[in-house]
Amino acid sequence: MGTFTQMATFVEVVARGSLSGAARAEGIAPAMIGRRLDALESRLGVKLLQRTTRKLVLTDEGVAFLEDCQRILAEVNEAESAISERSARASGHLTVSAPAGFGRQHVAPLLPSFLAEHRDVTVNLNLNDRVIDLVGDGVDVAIRIASLGDSNLVGVKLADNGRVLVAAPAYLKRHGTPRVPADLARHNCLAISSEGSQRGWTFLDNGKPVTLKVSGNMVCNDGAVLHAWALAGKGLAWRSMWEVGDQIASGELCTVLDDFAAPGNDIHAVFAQRRHLPLRIRAFVDFLRRSYAAPDYWRQR
Repeated sequence: MGTFTQMATFVEVVARGSLSGAARAEGIAPAMIGRRLDALESRLGVKLLQRTTRKLVLTDEGVAFLEDCQRILAEVNEAESAISERSARASGHLTVSAPAGFGRQHVAPLLPSFLAEHRDVTVNLNLNDRVIDLVGDGVDVAIRIASLGDSNLVGVKLADNGRVLVAAPAYLKRHGTPRVPADLARHNCLAISSEGSQRGWTFLDNGKPVTLKVSGNMVCNDGAVLHAWALAGKGLAWRSMWEVGDQIASGELCTVLDDFAAPGNDIHAVFAQRRHLPLRIRAFVDFLRRSYAAPDYWRQR
């Protein structure tokens, strides 16, 4: 007799309040229910139920075991439902939001392959750097490069994301290489601006994150422009590895202040709920996570 069958029988007996009620629900004889309970108690070596002709009373051990059984059976049911749905075909319309730069480089190029695997799915990709309201804007999945903190949204990590300070070799040859963050005061720093204010650059100082305001002769609200300026040798830029990794590998950009690099904000997929997610959402998130985890993925871009 299976362990899960015995556990399910125990939970059903408690829910129905009698052996006969559980037997009727399952369509078997009450004696079979009784044998399952006896076998369970014998195997556990404890009494779970005090049985009389009129009622059933849970023992202290029975109360504790009931909670565990209910939790375990619920998890098993959820796992079975999930695997059953995976064997079904994903279908329907999927609305995805992503930061503009990351979306152009690392979401849009993957969509044709995803849709080739899931031919009954259509996708609307919205590239926007503002933080959107998933429910209000009707978005199924949002890609975010940030610490989720205490967000009420459900997040799934897709990939690591380090941030590095980069410059073209020509710039460093002309102006020298900064050795500590304080040296940035003597350099042209290409900073991103947002709504008129400049965002600081974060470094580790004795193991603690410190954000520095930097200055330079050019700021922009578009990271791609800062990237291009850095490549052109116009100054230092603080960029994500997903954006500059290939230029670092080719030698077009060099990293500096690596010993002071702060932990990056990881790349997440977020959505409004975890339970009963449509298969198209789960399939898309799994596809991105699998793609980004491929050993050669980041080196190919």
